[in-house]
Amino acid sequence: MAKVLQDGEKAPDFSMPSTSGPVQLKDFAGGYLVLYFYPKDDTPGCTNEAKDFSEMIEAFAARNAKIVGVSRDPLSKHEKFAAKHDLKVILGSDESGKVTESYGTWVEKNMYGRTYMGIARQTFLIGPDGSIIKSWKKVRVKGHAEDVLGHLPDPTKAN
Repeated sequence: MAKVLQDGEKAPDFSMPSTSGPVQLKDFAGGYLVLYFYPKDDTPGCTNEAKDFSEMIEAFAARNAKIVGVSRDPLSKHEKFAAKHDLKVILGSDESGKVTESYGTWVEKNMYGRTYMGIARQTFLIGPDGSIIKSWKKVRVKGHAEDVLGHLPDPTKAN
């Protein structure tokens, strides 16, 4: 059974290769991190999710947030995926499965009566102190990037 992370908990540390070089949780300290997990490069839902986040990258940057998408695809596949779709998000390669397991996103799935292990589409919004502000467990791609952005403080609005 996958570990279920709760909002308010410290985010598990991670280290993995990415399309912008090696990344670790501590690299994002002091800012917000949108860490989203997706099953596979170049599939319709995963492509749309990455494109949606990429189209909104400047809005996230204006709120001091970086975006990292994680799957178990190798880095070479991530690089092709990013180039093909002009993606602006960082794509982390978790071939070992350590990151997906520590975030509880490596789960048993069922399709057409066949049971297998795979990545659940989930997103974690991590705060400047490294704790999970909000998590989305059953992500629907349409409108998801906008929903995540809406949970970040807007510097143009007074508190």
